[in-house]
Amino acid sequence: MLTALSIRDVVLIETLDLEFGPGLGVLTGETGAGKSILLDSLGLALGARADSGLVRSGQAQAVVSVSFDIADDHAVRGLLDEGGIHVEPGEPVTIRRIVKADGGSRALVNDQAVSVGLLRDLGGLLVEIHGQHDDRGLLNARGHRALLDIYGGIDARTAESAYRGWREADEKLAAARADLDHAERDREYLEHAVAELTALGPQVGEEEELASMRANMQKGARLAEDISAAAALLEGSEGGLAQLRQAARRLDRIAEEHDKLAEALAAIDRAVIEASEAEDRLNEASEALSYDPARLEEAEARLFDLRAMARKHRVECDALPALAEEMAAKLGAIQAGGEGLAALERQVAEQRAAYDAAAAELTRLRMEAAARLDAAVAGELAPLKLDAAKFRTVIEPLTDGQWSAKGKDRVEFEIATNPGAPFAPLAKIASGGELSRFILALKVALAERGGVATMIFDEIDRGVGGAVASAIGERLHRLAAGAQVLVVTHSPQVAARGGQHYFIEKSHDGTVTRTGVQALDASRRREEIARMLSGAEVTDEARAQASRLLEAA
Repeated sequence: MLTALSIRDVVLIETLDLEFGPGLGVLTGETGAGKSILLDSLGLALGARADSGLVRSGQAQAVVSVSFDIADDHAVRGLLDEGGIHVEPGEPVTIRRIVKADGGSRALVNDQAVSVGLLRDLGGLLVEIHGQHDDRGLLNARGHRALLDIYGGIDARTAESAYRGWREADEKLAAARADLDHAERDREYLEHAVAELTALGPQVGEEEELASMRANMQKGARLAEDISAAAALLEGSEGGLAQLRQAARRLDRIAEEHDKLAEALAAIDRAVIEASEAEDRLNEASEALSYDPARLEEAEARLFDLRAMARKHRVECDALPALAEEMAAKLGAIQAGGEGLAALERQVAEQRAAYDAAAAELTRLRMEAAARLDAAVAGELAPLKLDAAKFRTVIEPLTDGQWSAKGKDRVEFEIATNPGAPFAPLAKIASGGELSRFILALKVALAERGGVATMIFDEIDRGVGGAVASAIGERLHRLAAGAQVLVVTHSPQVAARGGQHYFIEKSHDGTVTRTGVQALDASRRREEIARMLSGAEVTDEARAQASRLLEAA
């Protein structure tokens, strides 16, 4: 709900602060008093184009501020969160627009800078302004389907879920087809590569094992001659070990003859033990480093094949087994691709059928809601002096490419203003007065299902009076029971219906012309309605009639 409007230095308005409440508020005043300035100022705060011509003469800038009380779950809060503007629960939303005389402008929400685009989006959620040349709100056919769904209490969640399921299944099918097409182009390569890898049969760790084996065998080949020569010097009847043993036997016979001989024998015994151990170690080394030239050649060939295959596929040797499995899986997918595609195609068909059924149900419900809405609007037309006009809700199928989670329907409100005249979109109506009354009739019909909480009607009663003006006032009053409605009016019948009354007047001090607005109390309100009834000179009869209008309202 709009709670406050503050204007500084906009055209003829020097300083203006207004507070608003719920229900129906009326704004009256003599022609040319500046009612349009108020609406222009409000439009500026809600994202209208900034025009430096709005800045009051001689001032550097114009400033317009508006405040709204909004529910904690209002869509405006989500929109502000997306824009990085956080508003605490219960905190009002205050919009300020500054226009400089040199043409620059700024927009702020709760003192945080925002784009004009965000301001327009906020304005669309906060206020509907219906004027002589309004091209938003009900005139925008893009919103008609949502309005019809709200009116009919139509829940599109089943269709939304089915649509998402269908689109997701279709995307999976498209991706699978693309993968299969790509894989088919690689079939020959995969068959050859899998055959090569299968024939090679690489194993994890095999390269390291072969490299170690080859290194040992190569070392054995290099050391074999020296090991053999060393062993020959130790072994045999003429070897060093045999001669040590002979020396030990000789000394053993005479060792008791002298201490030194015994020591010599002990040293030779130790040498025999060490030499025997050396002989054992040489035999072990010979066995460990023994090699078969054919086996060495075989290991080297295997190692070469593994490394060549790894270079070919640009992987490490240990990655070849996993690569073989991966390529075999791709080849298997190609071979089983037809079956997989068939399953995905069945899934797409099932999801599409579910969406078709849900969309058809939406269409049926919309047809029923449209019939009720058409009847409701028709019931409002005659009292508004539109008895020759007709209203209808057109529901047409969209093309395949236009289907959405909201179904397959295009919805547009159309009217025919005269008998025999063709139906046309709301925006095509030539008469501004007729357009405003049509919008009122439609808003009243839609009101039971809610909508934007603040609506403003600009001179909806232009060119009518008497019973028609009373009918307009009665409908505005009814509409205001569930929303905040502000109306700029020249009709005393409409003005009498207001719960709040604002008087717009122009004053001139000889040099400067100013526009001001006053909230009227009961006495001054009766005087203003009397002025509207009688003109420049307010008569007692006009006052009496004003009192009757107020009492009846």
